[in-house]
Amino acid sequence: MPQLTVNGQSFFADAPPDTPLLWVLREDLRLTGTKYGCGMGLCGSCTVHVNGLPVRSCQVQLQSLPANALITTIEGLHPANTHAVQKAWIEHQVPQCGYCQSGQIMQAAALLAVNPTPTDKEIVDGMNGNLCRCATYSRIVGAVKRASEILKEGV
Repeated sequence: MPQLTVNGQSFFADAPPDTPLLWVLREDLRLTGTKYGCGMGLCGSCTVHVNGLPVRSCQVQLQSLPANALITTIEGLHPANTHAVQKAWIEHQVPQCGYCQSGQIMQAAALLAVNPTPTDKEIVDGMNGNLCRCATYSRIVGAVKRASEILKEGV
């Protein structure tokens, strides 16, 4: 049984080594904020961070996780749900149906961690691969820009 560190807590995964991380998170740990979208890593709904990098959890098997990997889901992004990206998402009223939003937020948080002041083009490029069926892309870009401002303000 591999040991996982998810949102700062240790867990033992009682699943076969070829089990996708998504299913361990959702079914075993009951962290259902990470969504199943396409199952092929094409939509981004299942995006989580592994060692700070965004990954499609439907495509990461338990056996392929690095030793001592630190996994962060939407539930662990910020304890009070007040990460700059989460604040900006609310302020810009990004979600419509909301299904893809946890993956969008996780992708945006990872982008801002490496590029705290992205241009519009860098935001579009950095968010590429996260699909929104409601097409709230302009709101997403606006929210990422606002999250960048919030981070600068230190709020």
